[in-house]
Amino acid sequence: MTQHIKTILFFSSLFGAAAMAGGVQVQTQDFVGDGVFTAGIEGPAVDAQGHLYAVNFAEEGTIGVVDPHGNARLLLKLPEGSTGNGIRFGPDGVMYVADYTGHNILKIHPRTLQVAVYAHSAAMNQPNDIAIARDGTIYASDPNWSDSTGNLWMIAPDGKVTLLEREMGTTNGIEVSADEQRVYVNESVQRKVWQYDRDPKTGKLANKRLLIEFPDHGLDGMRSDSQGNLYIARYGAGVIAVVSPAGDLLHTISLKGEKPTNLAFGGEDGRRVYVTLQDRGAIETFTAPHPGREWALWRRD
Repeated sequence: MTQHIKTILFFSSLFGAAAMAGGVQVQTQDFVGDGVFTAGIEGPAVDAQGHLYAVNFAEEGTIGVVDPHGNARLLLKLPEGSTGNGIRFGPDGVMYVADYTGHNILKIHPRTLQVAVYAHSAAMNQPNDIAIARDGTIYASDPNWSDSTGNLWMIAPDGKVTLLEREMGTTNGIEVSADEQRVYVNESVQRKVWQYDRDPKTGKLANKRLLIEFPDHGLDGMRSDSQGNLYIARYGAGVIAVVSPAGDLLHTISLKGEKPTNLAFGGEDGRRVYVTLQDRGAIETFTAPHPGREWALWRRD
């Protein structure tokens, strides 16, 4: 075990709840029930109107939308040969979707729902998750599950695709920091979270170093809150791990499902967290102490 693998007693000033061994008392509840989405449920992302989106509603190759009351419906079917994974929204309301079977980043118009290929490379394994900066730069993880490796890509605002790093571990969750000075990428099989310094002019990454490493279970999607803390889906562990910008494991939030795939912030004040669960085909929710980075970025400027 390397740096910063420590669980500290959680303090009531953050969540207003007493600490427990290995976790914290945060009440989770179902937002969307079992089996509404398939086992391929992923995404998720919240638009400026507070609607939640996730992939694979009822069948593979679809995107579903959930209103603020938890009512889910089909939004659209993706083109044949495409299957969505991570979803993010740009500053103009455009939806971007990692299409892992089509080796694409898709772009979906918010009003017409027209689907177009925004970025493509035959060298991509299977784009998994994406993160987007204020200037529209997109970062994409690209795992190769068969040999436990992965790549890291950047798509510039003009659509230019650049391979930033190859032959990493199984790249999966990815996020831009709240101050946009760093980018975080995790490796599922290796259970490591890496951080890079981000050049605000070019979007390029440098100075790679380890933020935190976990001793067991997998890592999946990640999101940052407005204070710079990372919320990490611990696949197989049934928890969301909350990690400080310094790499300290602050606490874990227990879920009903065991296989969280990703999460997003939303709600009226940006503090409601939605978690997609593979083993349930469902979405659980809880309230965090701070709003999410993207919610604060797109909703409150």
